[in-house]
Amino acid sequence: MPTTALNDIDTSPARLIDHSLLGPQTSLVQIEQLCEEAVEWNFAAVCIPPAFVPRAVACLYGSETAVASVVGFPCGYESTLAKVQQTSELESLGCAEIDMVIQIGQAIAGDFALVEEEIAQVVLAAPGARVKVIIECCYLDELQKIALTRAVASAGAAYVKTSTGFGPSGASCADVRLLAQVAQGKIGVKAAGGIRSLESLRQMQEAGASRIGTSAGVEIMQQWCTARRGK
Repeated sequence: MPTTALNDIDTSPARLIDHSLLGPQTSLVQIEQLCEEAVEWNFAAVCIPPAFVPRAVACLYGSETAVASVVGFPCGYESTLAKVQQTSELESLGCAEIDMVIQIGQAIAGDFALVEEEIAQVVLAAPGARVKVIIECCYLDELQKIALTRAVASAGAAYVKTSTGFGPSGASCADVRLLAQVAQGKIGVKAAGGIRSLESLRQMQEAGASRIGTSAGVEIMQQWCTARRGK
């Protein structure tokens, strides 16, 4: 997956950003504002709770911003059938991207074939959508991260994603670099969790991230505008 060159301050980072709002207190008014901001800045996607997908699809109709939603979020311990059914429903409602959480306990136990099979079923349930697979790196050792990145690619997903943002820690440059090295360009790497500045976005992109999940998209773009004016 190609990445946007951000060393050139004239290059906008907007198309790297999934403008995200996934907290339990999220309201419809907040989702509508999120969509307005996404259109204003031309973000790649909004990433939102499933209940708000129909409204977001309506708000973003005719724009270049995709609607993304989550499956098995944030713990990943729903049954495979439940994840498949929810994925199919979300695509039917207009989701172009699905961010799913694996069954993390299976990964820790080394049952990578089962994890891969679940991902493959989710991918098949949404043939018109890009699936991003959240492996929640903060719970995994290096060998598990390597095995899971290979499983994500083999299962036909579009991205491996570092974190939900709800775990003990979020994205790290070291994790992004490792996932990108293993992926070898066959799939993208999405970094998420704790990315709240233009500098941290640049660090993640330089480490190999081709998508950034953040709730601070507007602040990052404002920082970028300030940096351009001051160059």
